[in-house]
Formats: sequence, structure tokens, C-alpha cells
Amino acid sequence: MIVREYFQPGAPDPVLPYERVLAMVERYVPGADRVAFVDESGGEARAYLVDTPVGDVVLKVQRPQQLRTWTSLAREVAFLDHLARVDPGLPVPRVLGHGHDDDDVEYTVMTRVFGDAVVRAGLPDAARPATLHALGTVIRRVHAVPQAGLEASGLFPEEWSSEDLRASLPEDVHDYAVALGRREIPWPAPITPEAVGRWVADQVPDDPPRVALHTNPGPTHTFVDAGGRLTGLIDFGDAYLGPPVLDLSRWTRPADRRALLDGYVAAGPTLPPAFWALWPVVEVLADLLGVLRRDSLAAASARHLAEVLDRA
Repeated sequence: MIVREYFQPGAPDPVLPYERVLAMVERYVPGADRVAFVDESGGEARAYLVDTPVGDVVLKVQRPQQLRTWTSLAREVAFLDHLARVDPGLPVPRVLGHGHDDDDVEYTVMTRVFGDAVVRAGLPDAARPATLHALGTVIRRVHAVPQAGLEASGLFPEEWSSEDLRASLPEDVHDYAVALGRREIPWPAPITPEAVGRWVADQVPDDPPRVALHTNPGPTHTFVDAGGRLTGLIDFGDAYLGPPVLDLSRWTRPADRRALLDGYVAAGPTLPPAFWALWPVVEVLADLLGVLRRDSLAAASARHLAEVLDRA
């Protein structure tokens, strides 16, 4: 079972001296010049953008107070190396080196994906359909790589069997209901949270196919250029083995998910019934997240949620 709790939440979390950052990068990219930027995402890793003679590279360091089995730099390295071998055209980072510094600071040196994350850069409405379609294609290619080597590595948690899903999905719905209540947002579904929880559990097929998932190919990790065109996907450290459809749940706009799904479907062979059995569950969870965010599109998420459940 995956443990999501942090093991040492009180550990110091200093920004490393730039000289030390450059020394780590120099082991793999001679001539590292300067640290241009430090990305403080608040997540499990801190990223240092470094200028080098071969272009910008990223030094990614595991933050000690955020250490947990749910996230692994070694797992991300294994995933990215595997993708580079079997589908080198994928727009994802390339690993240049991975190791531990003298006092056991774990790090990875990797290429930089051009552009910026959608969560910071924004995504113009005119660019959304094409960008989400392209992202769906990328996610399908990630799912299509041979799985045997990833499974045999022992680095990828094996969660989300049918039993796991039937137990955890109602808990997810309950958590959304609690969060909505705390924010004094009315429950948006035409049936109770308990009924929605039972419904999503009932949709889970027996023994759905599993692949190594990115787990969060959403606005935080999807990169675009100044015009909103997709440039790449980053941050594979939370990967686990699960049903492929779960990787399509991180975009809260129904129109975004439709474009994402269209790209995913177009990029490979016919999807199995188990994928489609879980698609309405993905829609429900994404709509609940959209309502919870309480932005200008929350009402659209609530309407779409009611439509999905009415069709059930």
C-alpha cells in the first residue's frame, strides 16, 4: 500500500548554496555557469534552473521535509530513461545524471522543457482545444510503452486494483463533500454524497488493465509556449501502476477533458471496455474538483456533474 504521509515533516529545508548546485551539475554537464532561477513549487522537490554551455538544465532535489514513498526521484529517473529508450520523441525531460550528494541529498540533473507550466503561464481559450488534444496524444504514448521493465524495477507502487478502487473512490467523494462543506459551497450533485460514492464504486470493472501512470498531467506539469502550444510534460516522480483512464482526471473544464480524451483516443488502437466503464467516474471526480475550486467555471462543472449522473 502506498504511504502518502511525510516521514520527517520537521526536517530543515534550506535552499542549497549555488556553488553546491553548480558542483552537482558539473558532474554531468561541464561548464555549468550560474543558477538562473529556483522554482519553489511547494511540492516534494525543489528545482534549480542552471545555465550551461549546452543550454539550460534543471537540478531537481528531493526536499527532506517532503520525503514520502508516494514520491521518488529514482522512480522518475527509471520512468524517464525508459521513455527515452522506447519513444525518444516524447516531449519530456531527459535524465543527464542522478545520485546523492556528500551528505545524502538526492538529486537529478535533467534537460529543461521549454516554456512554462499552464498554471503560471495560463492557456488562451483559442489554444485550449489543440493543446489539450496534443496532451492527450502524449499521455497515450506514455501509456503505450512496454510495461514489463517498469513493473520489474520494483520502483512503481502497485495500487488501484478493483478492490482498491471500490474502497477508495467513495472516500474521494466523501473528501470532496467535506471540503465543499468547509467552504460553505452547496453540494452540487442531484443525489447525496453517499449515493455518488456507491455509484462510482459500482462502475469499477473487474481487473482493469494497469500501466505506469504520470498521475498528475494537469496544469501544474503541462508546459506551453507563449502562444499556448504544448511543449512538454514534466514531473514523473509520483508514478504508480493503475488504470490508464485515471490520468485524464486533472483538467476540470469539461471541454478540456473532451479535447484531452479526443487526443488520447486518436493516438492509439480501440480502447477496452474497462476504460470506458471508468470514464464517467473520472468525469465526476474532475467536476467535483472544478466546483471546489470555486472559480468562474465552477457553475459549468456543477451542471456537467448533474448531466453525467442523470445519464447514469
